[in-house]
Amino acid sequence: MNPQVYFVSGIDTGIGKTYATGFLAKSWNDQGIRTITQKLIQTGNTDLSEDIEQHRKMMGCGLLPEDHARLTMPEIYAYPASPHLAARLEQRLVNFAKIQQATQTLAQRYDRVLLEGAGGLMVPLTEELLTVDYITAQQFPVILVTSGRLGSINHTLLSLELLKQRKIKLYALAFNHADDAQDEVIAQDTIQYLQQYLHQHFPEAQWLDIPVVEA
Repeated sequence: MNPQVYFVSGIDTGIGKTYATGFLAKSWNDQGIRTITQKLIQTGNTDLSEDIEQHRKMMGCGLLPEDHARLTMPEIYAYPASPHLAARLEQRLVNFAKIQQATQTLAQRYDRVLLEGAGGLMVPLTEELLTVDYITAQQFPVILVTSGRLGSINHTLLSLELLKQRKIKLYALAFNHADDAQDEVIAQDTIQYLQQYLHQHFPEAQWLDIPVVEA
Protein backbone atom coordinates (compact mmCIF):
# COMPACT_ATOMS: atom_id res chain seq x y z
CA MET A 1 0.00 0.00 0.00
CA ASN A 2 1.28 3.46 -0.86
CA PRO A 3 1.72 5.66 2.19
CA GLN A 4 -1.06 8.17 2.60
CA VAL A 5 -1.41 11.15 4.92
CA TYR A 6 -4.86 12.12 6.18
CA PHE A 7 -5.33 15.51 7.84
CA VAL A 8 -7.70 15.37 10.82
CA SER A 9 -9.51 18.63 11.42
CA GLY A 10 -12.67 19.54 13.29
CA ILE A 11 -15.62 21.87 13.06
CA ASP A 12 -14.51 23.59 16.27
CA THR A 13 -12.14 23.40 19.21
CA GLY A 14 -12.96 20.60 21.66
CA ILE A 15 -15.02 18.62 19.15
CA GLY A 16 -13.01 15.43 19.74
CA LYS A 17 -10.26 15.45 17.09
CA THR A 18 -7.70 13.86 19.39
CA TYR A 19 -10.13 11.15 20.49
CA ALA A 20 -11.19 10.45 16.89
CA THR A 21 -7.57 10.33 15.71
CA GLY A 22 -6.61 7.81 18.40
CA PHE A 23 -9.71 5.71 17.71
CA LEU A 24 -9.09 5.60 13.95
CA ALA A 25 -5.41 4.76 14.44
CA LYS A 26 -6.33 1.80 16.64
CA SER A 27 -9.05 0.66 14.23
CA TRP A 28 -6.79 0.77 11.19
CA ASN A 29 -3.94 -0.96 13.01
CA ASP A 30 -6.38 -3.68 14.10
CA GLN A 31 -7.26 -4.13 10.42
CA GLY A 32 -3.60 -4.64 9.57
CA ILE A 33 -3.10 -1.12 8.17
CA ARG A 34 0.05 0.14 9.86
CA THR A 35 -0.93 3.59 11.08
CA ILE A 36 0.81 6.26 13.11
CA THR A 37 -0.42 9.65 14.30
CA GLN A 38 1.31 13.01 14.16
CA LYS A 39 0.47 16.38 15.68
CA LEU A 40 0.98 19.26 13.25
CA ILE A 41 1.68 21.85 15.98
CA GLN A 42 1.13 21.19 19.68
CA THR A 43 0.41 24.08 22.01
CA GLY A 44 -0.01 24.07 25.77
CA ASN A 45 2.83 21.60 26.34
CA THR A 46 6.59 21.74 26.78
CA ASP A 47 8.41 18.45 26.28
CA LEU A 48 5.72 16.00 25.14
CA SER A 49 2.52 16.34 23.15
CA GLU A 50 -0.42 15.39 25.34
CA ASP A 51 -2.43 14.64 22.21
CA ILE A 52 0.15 12.10 21.03
CA GLU A 53 0.14 10.56 24.51
CA GLN A 54 -3.65 10.19 24.32
CA HIS A 55 -3.37 8.63 20.86
CA ARG A 56 -0.93 6.03 22.18
CA LYS A 57 -3.15 5.28 25.18
CA MET A 58 -6.10 4.65 22.88
CA MET A 59 -3.91 2.59 20.56
CA GLY A 60 -2.91 0.44 23.53
CA CYS A 61 0.79 1.13 23.31
CA GLY A 62 3.43 3.29 24.91
CA LEU A 63 5.42 6.01 23.21
CA LEU A 64 6.92 4.83 19.93
CA PRO A 65 10.49 5.37 18.67
CA GLU A 66 9.10 8.03 16.33
CA ASP A 67 7.67 9.84 19.37
CA HIS A 68 11.00 9.83 21.18
CA ALA A 69 12.62 11.14 17.98
CA ARG A 70 9.99 13.97 17.92
CA LEU A 71 8.87 13.00 14.42
CA THR A 72 5.26 12.88 15.65
CA MET A 73 5.51 16.16 17.57
CA PRO A 74 8.00 18.31 15.65
CA GLU A 75 6.76 21.67 16.96
CA ILE A 76 5.64 22.20 20.58
CA TYR A 77 4.78 25.54 22.19
CA ALA A 78 4.07 26.14 25.85
CA TYR A 79 1.16 28.59 25.73
CA PRO A 80 -2.27 26.95 25.28
CA ALA A 81 -3.47 29.04 22.36
CA SER A 82 -3.74 29.14 18.60
CA PRO A 83 -0.33 28.31 17.03
CA HIS A 84 0.17 31.83 15.67
CA LEU A 85 -0.18 33.33 19.16
CA ALA A 86 1.78 30.60 20.96
CA ALA A 87 4.67 31.02 18.51
CA ARG A 88 4.60 34.81 18.83
CA LEU A 89 4.70 34.66 22.62
CA GLU A 90 7.63 32.26 22.49
CA GLN A 91 9.34 34.38 19.80
CA ARG A 92 10.04 31.26 17.78
CA LEU A 93 8.77 30.81 14.24
CA VAL A 94 7.04 27.59 13.22
CA ASN A 95 9.51 25.45 11.28
CA PHE A 96 7.32 24.09 8.51
CA ALA A 97 10.25 22.44 6.73
CA LYS A 98 10.87 20.35 9.84
CA ILE A 99 7.18 19.44 10.05
CA GLN A 100 7.02 18.43 6.39
CA GLN A 101 10.19 16.34 6.65
CA ALA A 102 8.81 14.58 9.72
CA THR A 103 5.53 13.81 7.94
CA GLN A 104 7.40 12.46 4.93
CA THR A 105 9.56 10.22 7.12
CA LEU A 106 6.50 8.81 8.89
CA ALA A 107 4.77 8.20 5.55
CA GLN A 108 7.79 6.19 4.40
CA ARG A 109 7.62 3.97 7.50
CA TYR A 110 3.87 3.42 7.78
CA ASP A 111 0.91 2.69 5.53
CA ARG A 112 -1.04 5.70 6.82
CA VAL A 113 -0.35 8.83 8.80
CA LEU A 114 -3.11 10.63 10.70
CA LEU A 115 -1.98 14.24 10.97
CA GLU A 116 -4.02 16.05 13.62
CA GLY A 117 -4.40 19.80 13.34
CA ALA A 118 -5.29 22.37 15.99
CA GLY A 119 -8.91 23.50 16.19
CA GLY A 120 -10.76 24.04 12.93
CA LEU A 121 -9.83 24.68 9.32
CA MET A 122 -9.52 28.46 9.69
CA VAL A 123 -7.19 28.41 12.70
CA PRO A 124 -4.13 30.59 11.97
CA LEU A 125 -0.79 28.77 12.07
CA THR A 126 1.11 32.03 11.55
CA GLU A 127 0.03 35.64 11.03
CA GLU A 128 -0.28 34.93 7.30
CA LEU A 129 -0.98 31.18 7.03
CA LEU A 130 -4.25 29.45 7.92
CA THR A 131 -4.62 25.73 8.55
CA VAL A 132 -6.64 25.38 5.35
CA ASP A 133 -3.81 27.04 3.41
CA TYR A 134 -1.38 24.40 4.66
CA ILE A 135 -3.76 21.56 3.79
CA THR A 136 -4.28 23.00 0.31
CA ALA A 137 -0.55 23.34 -0.32
CA GLN A 138 0.18 19.78 0.85
CA GLN A 139 -2.92 18.35 -0.90
CA PHE A 140 -3.90 16.20 2.06
CA PRO A 141 -7.34 14.54 2.08
CA VAL A 142 -9.30 15.62 5.14
CA ILE A 143 -11.11 13.72 7.86
CA LEU A 144 -13.49 16.24 9.40
CA VAL A 145 -14.66 15.57 12.95
CA THR A 146 -18.14 16.68 13.99
CA SER A 147 -20.69 15.75 16.65
CA GLY A 148 -24.34 15.94 17.61
CA ARG A 149 -24.16 19.01 19.82
CA LEU A 150 -26.42 21.97 19.10
CA GLY A 151 -24.87 24.10 16.35
CA SER A 152 -22.91 21.28 14.75
CA ILE A 153 -24.91 21.30 11.53
CA ASN A 154 -24.07 24.94 10.87
CA HIS A 155 -20.37 24.54 11.70
CA THR A 156 -20.11 21.33 9.70
CA LEU A 157 -21.69 22.79 6.57
CA LEU A 158 -19.47 25.87 6.78
CA SER A 159 -16.40 23.62 7.01
CA LEU A 160 -17.57 21.45 4.12
CA GLU A 161 -18.26 24.52 2.01
CA LEU A 162 -14.70 25.72 2.62
CA LEU A 163 -13.26 22.35 1.60
CA LYS A 164 -15.29 22.45 -1.60
CA GLN A 165 -14.19 26.03 -2.31
CA ARG A 166 -10.53 25.13 -1.83
CA LYS A 167 -10.92 21.92 -3.85
CA ILE A 168 -9.72 19.81 -0.92
CA LYS A 169 -10.76 16.15 -0.95
CA LEU A 170 -13.00 15.11 1.93
CA TYR A 171 -12.02 11.55 2.78
CA ALA A 172 -14.52 11.16 5.60
CA LEU A 173 -16.88 12.91 7.97
CA ALA A 174 -16.18 11.44 11.42
CA PHE A 175 -19.12 11.70 13.81
CA ASN A 176 -18.05 11.77 17.44
CA HIS A 177 -20.88 10.27 19.50
CA ALA A 178 -19.57 11.66 22.79
CA ASP A 179 -22.12 14.51 22.72
CA ASP A 180 -25.14 12.33 21.91
CA ALA A 181 -26.26 12.16 25.54
CA GLN A 182 -26.63 15.96 25.80
CA ASP A 183 -29.77 15.83 23.64
CA GLU A 184 -30.52 12.58 21.83
CA VAL A 185 -33.22 14.16 19.68
CA ILE A 186 -30.81 16.80 18.34
CA ALA A 187 -28.02 14.23 17.95
CA GLN A 188 -30.14 11.81 15.93
CA ASP A 189 -31.48 14.57 13.70
CA THR A 190 -27.93 15.85 13.16
CA ILE A 191 -26.80 12.38 12.11
CA GLN A 192 -29.68 12.00 9.67
CA TYR A 193 -29.22 15.47 8.22
CA LEU A 194 -25.45 15.23 7.79
CA GLN A 195 -25.58 11.74 6.27
CA GLN A 196 -28.11 12.97 3.72
CA TYR A 197 -26.03 16.07 3.00
CA LEU A 198 -22.87 14.00 2.61
CA HIS A 199 -24.59 11.60 0.22
CA GLN A 200 -25.86 14.49 -1.90
CA HIS A 201 -22.82 16.78 -1.96
CA PHE A 202 -19.84 14.51 -1.16
CA PRO A 203 -20.87 11.08 -2.47
CA GLU A 204 -17.29 9.75 -2.51
CA ALA A 205 -16.65 10.61 1.14
CA GLN A 206 -17.07 8.08 3.93
CA TRP A 207 -19.15 8.37 7.07
CA LEU A 208 -17.18 7.25 10.12
CA ASP A 209 -18.82 6.61 13.49
CA ILE A 210 -16.58 7.37 16.46
CA PRO A 211 -18.24 5.57 19.39
CA VAL A 212 -17.69 6.31 23.04
CA VAL A 213 -15.22 3.72 24.29
CA GLU A 214 -15.36 2.96 28.00
CA ALA A 215 -12.00 3.06 29.74
